[in-house]
Amino acid sequence: MAKEVILEVSDVGKSFPGVNALENISIQFHKGEVHALLGENGAGKSTLMKILAGIHTPDSGTIRLRGKEVFFNKPKQSMEAGIGMVHQELCLCPHQTAAENVYMGRSPVNKFGFFDWKKLNADAQQIFAQLDMDVRPSDVVGNLSIAKQQMIEIAKAASMNASIIILDEPTSSVTEEERLALFNMIRRLKEKDVAIIYISHRMEEILEIADCFTILRDGHFIVTKPVEGITIDEIITGMVGRTLTYVEHEQSSGQDEPVMEAKGLTRRGVFENISFNVRKGEVLGLAGLVGAGRSEVARCIFGLDKMDSGAIWINGRECSIHSPRSAINYGVGFVTEDRKMDGSVLEMSVQENITLPILKTICKAGFINKTRDHLIARQAIENYGVKTPSPKQKVVNLSGGNQQKVIIAKWLTTNPKVLILDEPTRGIDVGAKNEIYKMINELTAKGLAVIMISSEMPEILRMSDRVIVMREGKITAEIPKKDATQDTIMRFAIQ
Repeated sequence: MAKEVILEVSDVGKSFPGVNALENISIQFHKGEVHALLGENGAGKSTLMKILAGIHTPDSGTIRLRGKEVFFNKPKQSMEAGIGMVHQELCLCPHQTAAENVYMGRSPVNKFGFFDWKKLNADAQQIFAQLDMDVRPSDVVGNLSIAKQQMIEIAKAASMNASIIILDEPTSSVTEEERLALFNMIRRLKEKDVAIIYISHRMEEILEIADCFTILRDGHFIVTKPVEGITIDEIITGMVGRTLTYVEHEQSSGQDEPVMEAKGLTRRGVFENISFNVRKGEVLGLAGLVGAGRSEVARCIFGLDKMDSGAIWINGRECSIHSPRSAINYGVGFVTEDRKMDGSVLEMSVQENITLPILKTICKAGFINKTRDHLIARQAIENYGVKTPSPKQKVVNLSGGNQQKVIIAKWLTTNPKVLILDEPTRGIDVGAKNEIYKMINELTAKGLAVIMISSEMPEILRMSDRVIVMREGKITAEIPKKDATQDTIMRFAIQ
């Protein structure tokens, strides 16, 4: 028997200047179901969710909650109506405890009007126990993993008796163990008849956790179907409007001398005795669980963090890399894991972001040569397929995939010998992923050496010539492409 409809969106439309974000969207969400909302970046998913969360107001259509028409023009109204949204970029206070974050703005007071710590912690512990969370009320949020921080956001929604919880890319930065714990938490919420709206670009987990899915494409409703009996290929075809075959990396010969060699890199308490090399035209994959030390090694190679010992050699010459500027001068580029926090300046334009690392070369007497600045950005936009109405467009207004292309283009303007890509396709859709893979193939065909860190096993297997596996700050294996399988990599990642 079909579950009761708790939320119904009917003919909802929303436009922004120059963009028709949603047109006549109609979807029903049921109690006790996980409803996946799928689509490429720019399909309208985020706009629809922000309407439900009271961040945006619709231009047309109606929203019915428990059969009654509602209209939200601020997030507080949505929360009070029982809709909680856990954003991909978490909104927590890192220096406060888990309990304080859950009840922020609603902290209990005693009969004298003073803060009631005992009740605060007891109420938080009750919520955590109901959701089977491995978190203590007194834990400082900033010391917790991303997965546990997401659980605190979900607990915050549950503490307000949310009947609908929206999860936006909840597993983009978590370990496999944490993902399973998060899924167990979602199943507990389902048992309490909470409706979960689940947004993710990871198709495998849609089949695992969702009951049904809706696909949006270019602001239009495409289909709602049960997950049972569906294949990943069918979902992807619905999302992109065509059959999509994933690009794979064409293996390099591996005969060239190493472009870069890491020799005995050590940072006490983080990683130890890390040695590897990467050759011209090669993609070297760095695999391992979150926390294995892969990103930390990359940060040291790029001069963001200081090493205690070890050496980096580029083109047969030992380098003294003590800052990002010196790394750039030696020919190293670094696309960081978090594109929004430290990969780009979101409020600056595409043009300003692309030429940021090379400002010295386009300045004369302290002034930017605006003609050259514009030409370099225009050429990069064209070369790397950045979809933007203008070089002057702010990066924040681009889709996730195009933001990532801007960041890659930014580092390619420095003419690097080695490009480090840390989680290059995190949070972007299948079509944009394919475009990034094509870009990597074009770059390696021209001789660029690429080090790619990825937590997505299919990506590592698809794109790597060799795979280095790390666990707890040490290299546990080096596997050639012909011997690399998911089971083999995972065995070395966890044993």
